[in-house]
Amino acid sequence: MSHREPTIRGRELGDGLRQALEQAGLTGKEVARVLDMSPSMISMLLSGKRGTSEADIAGFLAICQVHGPERDRLLALCREQDAPGWLQLYGTRLPKQLRTLIDHENKAVSISDFQPMVVPGLLQTAEYAHALLQETGIVPPGEIDGRVTARLGRQSLFNRDRRAVFTFYLHEFALRLPVGGPAVMAEQLAHLVRMSARSYLSVRVVPAGRGGHPGVAGAFILMEFAEFNPVVYLESETACLFLERPEEIATYQSILAVLAQTALSAGQSRRLIAALASRFAANREDHDERA
Repeated sequence: MSHREPTIRGRELGDGLRQALEQAGLTGKEVARVLDMSPSMISMLLSGKRGTSEADIAGFLAICQVHGPERDRLLALCREQDAPGWLQLYGTRLPKQLRTLIDHENKAVSISDFQPMVVPGLLQTAEYAHALLQETGIVPPGEIDGRVTARLGRQSLFNRDRRAVFTFYLHEFALRLPVGGPAVMAEQLAHLVRMSARSYLSVRVVPAGRGGHPGVAGAFILMEFAEFNPVVYLESETACLFLERPEEIATYQSILAVLAQTALSAGQSRRLIAALASRFAANREDHDERA
């Protein structure tokens, strides 16, 4: 089979096979010898750049002693490895691992995130995230803590040695929506101010007075990479969608270009966020006095 630009499914298959190798204590050369493949073919398979047959993948997994649900997952990825994009359905329950999103976030060299209604997940405090999930009333109470932990765990991206460059666009409405009340919002907005001072991270606000703008279509994350093409991530309450077709990526890049012209500068945004944080803090003090 010929080389090809790796799809999201192909990369995830490669990652799964690499993990199987590590857990089995084997090398690509050892597996290549048993399967009568060249080591370079195995290398390209692990990177998602080379397709292969389901029989070869089954043999690979047998050598690594991968069984059960993980074997079924990887064989399914093999069957669909050439299909672009990926819709993942998970019903009302959060996936046990946000495997695909986290993997792409970790590999990205640039992440652009637009949120029209709420603070971006990567910038949420624990109190804000908990209040948001609680107030929406959709997530079962027993799952809220787990979802908050998963969301905060993604923020380890900021501690990587080789960090991505982050640009967060959020609508002014997200800053004014009183999620959790004045105390929660005051701390959340103060956290945004602190994060926006980091050299690798920019927070820019789309002012409400701007009216309509391309971002009204909804929230999205655009991730760009050094070794493969960009990916757009969309999320709903019961599913997430990964887009990778060039025409789809171009649409979201155009949206970001307009948002860059529409949004306040980083400095103006920081001053607005700080002013709103002070206002929420004052409201908190008034609330405490009345209490």
